[in-house]
Amino acid sequence: MTGQLIGTRRAAWAAVLVLGITSGSVIGGGVARADNDIDTLPAQQIADRSRDALLSVHSLHLSARGHYDSGSPAPTLELTLDRDGNCDGSVNLGNDQGSARIVKRGDDVWVKPDANFWKRQVPGVGSAFAAILNGRYMKGSADDPRLRELVNGCDLDTFQKLVSDHANNDRGTLNKGRKTTLDGASVVPLTRLRDGRTLTTYVAATGKPYPLRIMVQGGGASAVMGFSAFDKPVPKSTPPPDQTYDISALLSRPMSPV
Repeated sequence: MTGQLIGTRRAAWAAVLVLGITSGSVIGGGVARADNDIDTLPAQQIADRSRDALLSVHSLHLSARGHYDSGSPAPTLELTLDRDGNCDGSVNLGNDQGSARIVKRGDDVWVKPDANFWKRQVPGVGSAFAAILNGRYMKGSADDPRLRELVNGCDLDTFQKLVSDHANNDRGTLNKGRKTTLDGASVVPLTRLRDGRTLTTYVAATGKPYPLRIMVQGGGASAVMGFSAFDKPVPKSTPPPDQTYDISALLSRPMSPV
C-alpha cells in the first residue's frame, strides 16, 4: 500500500490536462499564415495560428475542470508550468476525493495532500501518513518512479506534444463564429462537432493568437480548460525544509490503520 501512495490516483488529475485535446482538438495542424486581422481568416487558418502560438510558449498557467463521463468526479487543476519541467499549483480530484498542492523545481518535487486525499485515496493507513506529516509537504526526487506521472504532468513539453500529436485529428467540420469578448479579451470562437460533443476554442483576436479557453460539452463530457500568463515564469519559491518530510522515509515506515 505505501509504495502505491502516489500512484493510487496520480493519473486522475493528469486526465484533466488532455480534456479538449485527445477528445478531438479544434487546434489545427498545417502551415499557419501571418495575417494580422485574425478574425478575417478562415477557421482552419485561425486554428493553425492558435496551435503554433501555443506550441511556441516557454511557460503558461493552465486552469482546467470537468469530466469525461456524467456522474464521474470532476477534477480541477490550477497549474503554472514551463518547458524546463518546473511547476507550481494544485489539483482537486472532485467529489470530496481530495486535493493536493504540487511544487516542482529542478530535480525536486513537493506534494501536500489534504485530509480528504489521505482518507479517500489511501484508505486505512492514510490517517497515519497525515499524522506524521502534520501539514508538511512530502519531498521527493523527480526520478522517483512513484512520482513519474506527476513529474510528466508538470512538464509543458509533454502537454505541447499532446497538442502537436492531435493537431491533425480534424474529423468534423470546423466553424468560425463572430468575434466576441471573453473576460474582457477580444476572441474568435472556433467550434467542431464530433461524436456527439461540441468542442469550442476561443482564440485571442489581438496580439498573439493564443487559445484562451477550450470547452468540451455533450456526450457525457463537460470540461473547460483555460490558458493564461503566457511566458510568465513559474514561481521560484519552494517549501522550506522545516515544512517538508522525505517521501522515502515516510513510505518506509511501518503503518497501521489509525
